[in-house]
Amino acid sequence: QVQLVESGGGSVQAGGSLRLSCAVSGDTYGSYCMGWFRQAPGKEREVVAHIDAAGWTSYADSVKGRFTISKDNPKNTLYLQMNSLEPEDSAMYYCAATGDCYSDYWAYWGQGTQVTVSS
Repeated sequence: QVQLVESGGGSVQAGGSLRLSCAVSGDTYGSYCMGWFRQAPGKEREVVAHIDAAGWTSYADSVKGRFTISKDNPKNTLYLQMNSLEPEDSAMYYCAATGDCYSDYWAYWGQGTQVTVSS
């Protein structure tokens, strides 16, 4: 079992930055693939970025060059640094964990943190 708790969301103007954190507890954190997802009202949930156990990362095209996913294994914390934010980035952001980054099934989810970007 893995428990995930996000924090760091908020309201920011376009061009600003936010850093999301996801505190992880429970099972062997380092062996999981960790990811950030987002869902805006009326839209489907989409993957933003993920990082595997070895530290390899992958990003959605819409955030490449602006967002950075990282993890601090000793602190059991996942991060998403978001720069050059755009109104289109406004959404509820969730962290999640799975055994396989390319699986359609992510077993563990946090409760989400809201990000609002104003123009």
